[in-house]
Amino acid sequence: MPAADANAAARRVPVLLPLPLSGAYDYRVPAAMELRAGSFVAVPLGPRLVPGVVWDCAAGEVDEAKLRDVEEVLDAPPLEEELRRFIEWVAAYTLAPVGAVLRMAMSVTDALEPPQPLRAVAITEHGRAVLDMLARSPEGVRLSPQRRRCLAELADGPPRSMIELARAAGCGSGVVKGLIEGGFAEWIETSFSRPPEPDWKRPGPAFSPEQRRAAEELSARARGGFSVTLLEGVTGSGKTEVYFEAIAAALAAGRQVLVLLPEIALGTQFLRRFEKRFGVEPTVWHSDVPHRERRIAWRRVAEGSASVVVGARSALFLPFRNLGLIVVDEEHDPSFKQEDGVVYHARDMAVVRARFCGAAAILASATPSLETLDNVARGRYAHLELPARHGGARLPEIRIVDMRRQRLEPRRFLAPPLVAALGEALASGEQAMLFLNRRGYAPLTLCRNCGHRLQCPNCTAWLVEHRFRGLLRCHYCGHAESPPAFCVECGATGSFAACGPGIERIAEETVERFPAARVAIMASDTLTGPRAIAEMITAVEERAVDILIGTQVMAKGHHFPLLTLVGVVDADLGLSGGDLRAAERTWQLLSQVSGRAGRADRPGTVFVQTYLPENPVIAALVAQDRDRFLAVEAEARRRHGMPPYGRLAALIISSPDADEADFVAAAFSRAAPQMPGLTVLGPAPAPLALLRGRHRRRFLVKARRDIRVQPALREWLGRVKVPRTVRVQVDVDPYSFL
Repeated sequence: MPAADANAAARRVPVLLPLPLSGAYDYRVPAAMELRAGSFVAVPLGPRLVPGVVWDCAAGEVDEAKLRDVEEVLDAPPLEEELRRFIEWVAAYTLAPVGAVLRMAMSVTDALEPPQPLRAVAITEHGRAVLDMLARSPEGVRLSPQRRRCLAELADGPPRSMIELARAAGCGSGVVKGLIEGGFAEWIETSFSRPPEPDWKRPGPAFSPEQRRAAEELSARARGGFSVTLLEGVTGSGKTEVYFEAIAAALAAGRQVLVLLPEIALGTQFLRRFEKRFGVEPTVWHSDVPHRERRIAWRRVAEGSASVVVGARSALFLPFRNLGLIVVDEEHDPSFKQEDGVVYHARDMAVVRARFCGAAAILASATPSLETLDNVARGRYAHLELPARHGGARLPEIRIVDMRRQRLEPRRFLAPPLVAALGEALASGEQAMLFLNRRGYAPLTLCRNCGHRLQCPNCTAWLVEHRFRGLLRCHYCGHAESPPAFCVECGATGSFAACGPGIERIAEETVERFPAARVAIMASDTLTGPRAIAEMITAVEERAVDILIGTQVMAKGHHFPLLTLVGVVDADLGLSGGDLRAAERTWQLLSQVSGRAGRADRPGTVFVQTYLPENPVIAALVAQDRDRFLAVEAEARRRHGMPPYGRLAALIISSPDADEADFVAAAFSRAAPQMPGLTVLGPAPAPLALLRGRHRRRFLVKARRDIRVQPALREWLGRVKVPRTVRVQVDVDPYSFL
């Protein structure tokens, strides 16, 4: 190669853009510009400038004359090599465009610009004087408890944003505004600063011998290289406090920590426990965090000043500088599976990221997934167990209510034994929880006159009545409408009837039976955002709620010391539907919700209403025999070659036009791979054949465990030309079969 050509090749770089692209584009590097792999740059794409990352694949063969210049090197820490390799791995495993995976790591693009001065709230001299007066004579100062907490937070720490201050003081932003208006606090301009460091030297709680052994083992692994450990413990066994010791060890070693939680609802109590142990709150990352705080958090993570991040599954793609420990709490939870965009399971990808960055991974659960237990059995993961509840608390007694033998009043859903137990709990000053994993008032509304059912116009789904809001809503696409005045089929008025119970209907019955009880509903559509969830949890903790009624949101991780009674209204709800993991999920969910009862010094009782008391899931739950259930479930999966003893992948074809979806599905059927050990089932209409206005056809690929399905899928996808109006989604290791 001539010297001039070699120099030109050396001055071109591949730049990967956060767009659904399968590879990088080449750009010319101006003479005075210095770049390296991982640098964030701004490059032209058509008429606009877009951010991207200098990738480390080989430069392409594009003619020099067609190259465009890199416009700017952005002032942000480069993307670490381990994260670049992780992005490529995820793209290859999920068959997603690598640019789409990069987009998850660049989710806050304005964080690539230099930090701007921030407005923060600081205490004034008048505020300090008021605090001094409060210390000398609390009765002499008229100041609400919320304002006192805010002033104390400002006096003890640095200036902070209004949202951070309100969160730390447990109040709303209106309280902070009132302090500013009253002259107790003021707005100031402050520079981007490091967050306070968690104090890993603070002593933790007193441990039992089993907890101490587990904590020491996890701490040793957190100081080492890559490892994966399952931390299994019954509900209330202190798993969180145990893995806090591993967090302390990682911090002592100068490494960053990531804790993944399946639900935002779990965050409130977790953050309190973390602050109690380490003196400060961690950095928080999830979709409900305001954009400005996400921008600051992303930057702090990239610069290495955010020592501990607690977040939802998307936090897995943050640009950590020195990640040393990843904790996946409630590792069994299906919420870790992302179903839209890049389809991946955060628990499995967390293990992969830990391997790339030489970190320890801890998977914590009271009801581990069969996949994780299989990895333990195969020697890939270590296993630590906490068999007893912390502080001597006992597991709850579980009583079956056989609904075949109960005589219920019309339009009543709580059986007499459960109603009697509720009355006894209330009389004893204790709290109760009623669990039904069904939102709204009723799952189905039909006309008594002709049988017409109210269905979503965009989905193959019934409209769910939300009577408290006066709406009918689709829980798949969000379509909402007012209840109709008459039936469109037969014209009858006043003929619609609610069929079956949702949590609103259970709440209505509970209030009628116990009018003096303070009843609250906890579900994802009644508690919008972390603040509402935090307020509900505080209300339960402060005994402002007697009976809590809700869905699976309240079944995970919460600790309510005075909650002694749990009633499962319909234990059979998740056992049907043809889902591969239906039995396992039901076992996990019922075990988790049962574990909310009797977590302190008062014994707990769980009433399980069921029409199938002989079902293996129900029988194992009553006997609290986890091993028996898992043995039966594992044998059934092994016999049929289902995960974790076989491989599955799904292909979902969707189009606004049903005939077009059928036509493309037929083309895929003709091109389906033919190879030993791999079977293609379908196409067939998906159970949700119409979703958000798109007609869906589904293939299921079933293979032996030793077969890598990705190459076969990639070749299959390349054989069929897909119209622009058709989408083809690949789901490797599917969790949802809708």
